[in-house]
Amino acid sequence: MADQQSYDLVVIGSGPGGYVCAIKAAQLGLKVAVVEKRKTYGGTCLNVGCIPSKALLHASEMFAEAGHSFAELGISVEPKLDLEAMLGHKDKTVKANVDGIAFLFKKNKITGIIGTGRIKAAGEVEVTKEDGATETLPAKAICIATGSAVAGIPGVELTFDSDTIVSSDEAIALEKVPETMVVVGGGVIGLELGSVWSRLGAKVTVVEYLDKVLGPMDGEVSKAFQKLLVKQGIEFRLGAKVTGVEKADKGARVSFEPVKGGEAETLSADVVLVATGRKPYTEGLGLKEAGVKLDDRGRVEIDAHFATNVAGIYAIGDVVKGAMLAHKAEDEGVALAEQLAGQVGHVNYDAIPSVVYTSPEVASVGKTEEELKAAGIAYRVGKFPFMANGRARAMLKTDGFVKFLVDAETDRALGCHILGAGAGDMIAEAALLMEFGGSSEDLARTSHAHPTLSEAMREAAFAAFAKPIHV
Repeated sequence: MADQQSYDLVVIGSGPGGYVCAIKAAQLGLKVAVVEKRKTYGGTCLNVGCIPSKALLHASEMFAEAGHSFAELGISVEPKLDLEAMLGHKDKTVKANVDGIAFLFKKNKITGIIGTGRIKAAGEVEVTKEDGATETLPAKAICIATGSAVAGIPGVELTFDSDTIVSSDEAIALEKVPETMVVVGGGVIGLELGSVWSRLGAKVTVVEYLDKVLGPMDGEVSKAFQKLLVKQGIEFRLGAKVTGVEKADKGARVSFEPVKGGEAETLSADVVLVATGRKPYTEGLGLKEAGVKLDDRGRVEIDAHFATNVAGIYAIGDVVKGAMLAHKAEDEGVALAEQLAGQVGHVNYDAIPSVVYTSPEVASVGKTEEELKAAGIAYRVGKFPFMANGRARAMLKTDGFVKFLVDAETDRALGCHILGAGAGDMIAEAALLMEFGGSSEDLARTSHAHPTLSEAMREAAFAAFAKPIHV
């Protein structure tokens, strides 16, 4: 039995942070157990978040291209949507990924336990199984990697269901395409899932509290991106405070009022998707009883080494400070495992990219222009449009641009922002450049294969320290 064993590390939660931490720790020779409350491993990301949404984003993009772009490429088709099959593709993708985590646990001799974990005290995790039975796992170290949960709307009472008022969890499994959809929230989740259902035929309206979409993203990129979404048929109500979401005789209604004052408005839709972000998941973990401190936003407080105020208890991922990104959680998981094994683990939070998997994609790493101006940092800008990229023309993917921000004196890369096809893959080049303290000239003098979309990165880098070649 598991409670007859003592572990070097017990991880609560098997999302990207938890499972990566567990695998890395096991690779480094530690005896590891993982406790997961779902019936399958992978957390929100693999089960109802990153992975299933990307399957739908890709499938819906192919459907849209077949209906709008193929003819220009000399391909004549009349696409017909089979939503059941599309959702089936999503489910198969999820299963392959969660099964993969189970395989990796077995391969690395990690004990996986399905049940709800609670910290009894430093060094002890109590697991409650589905049948009510409990067992205790002694551990030298405990890692809280419980991730986040859907956040609601401040001051608005919500009741989610499976088909009318939905969160992102339900929005990946609608059984039919709604005629109309209101998305509350103009951030990453809302725009990704809104674009899925828009491409499949829904009339989508986004209601956002801020006066711009993708709040923390670079302002120039945000404005250009919104214009492209408007061309795709998505409407926006910006600077709007939602005051109510309720079911109607048919569908639901969203009430909102201008943040800066004005007449209130109500929109009706078949489906309302509430995508206002996520909150740290700490419910039922026994943190208060164990003496683990939370900050004023409900996140577990940690030091620079992921340690809480209670010796032997650590936390990573969405449940702690910082961006709620799967790869940020993974980086923290690796660093913590290395530290527990006596090595030196480190995360460079200035070089963690962020991606919006719409069409076109949006990707960002480092500082925005707004942040540099606020900090009083002198900088230069280098930009290059995909319209001037030969491969982009050949692919009919000419929307968007690459934008580099570099230190005016040293030329060191401070940020990179991409709006365009393949942005999510290309941003890795900028992240690597920043990780090693590189300059725009370093990137510009690095040979890039021709013709590729990545040449736009090189041209933008040329623009930052000299002049681009092709504009």
